[in-house]
Amino acid sequence: MKIVSQFVAMFVLSAAFFGLALFLPAGTLHYRQAWVYLAVFIATTLLPSLYLAVKHPAALRRRMKGGPTAETRPIQRVVMVATIGAVVAQLVVSALDHRFGWSSVPPAVVLLGVVLVGVGLLVAQFVVIQNGYAAATITVEADQPLVSSGLYGLVRHPMYFGALVMMVGTPLALDSYWGLALLIPAFFVLGIRITDEEKMLTEELAGYDDYVKEVRFRLVPGLW
Repeated sequence: MKIVSQFVAMFVLSAAFFGLALFLPAGTLHYRQAWVYLAVFIATTLLPSLYLAVKHPAALRRRMKGGPTAETRPIQRVVMVATIGAVVAQLVVSALDHRFGWSSVPPAVVLLGVVLVGVGLLVAQFVVIQNGYAAATITVEADQPLVSSGLYGLVRHPMYFGALVMMVGTPLALDSYWGLALLIPAFFVLGIRITDEEKMLTEELAGYDDYVKEVRFRLVPGLW
């Protein structure tokens, strides 16, 4: 299947990118936490995506079409650039922290970080399985239905919730506390993306007004 080969190629490039962002600043390949992090990333991303390729190829195509140039709204192009920058910065800072020993993360906390990374990635993957229109870009298609059950019954943007959980766990899994500082700009950028996305959804997706009244929280239950 063409979609499978395209996904595998993109996945290999993504894994290589993550590897470079970790091992170059770490100055060594002997970075056990980074290898575990990559293994969790591969396992929790590859298998659900291959399932989508077989069962819901259209949903996988929507997920593969992402990045700043794929966005149609100017503010979202800026947001995507900032998001990529925040992710890279968190990886680099975490690797530098490990290299120079700026902070000391106990093994139990590292394990907690690994679990959070895995949970966050799986949540994001299950969102796509539940809602095949959950694209990597901000868009509403002509026949797109409103999904309000499952994870969407807890928060209005469960995919971003999964991404946030992953970003909380990433520095911990990589043996770093300093990497947590990058959560502040990342959360700010995510807030801008969600606010603009909800403006578009209210205008273009039928029933979204009622859904907002039913599910109060955008990202974090009980908080926002």
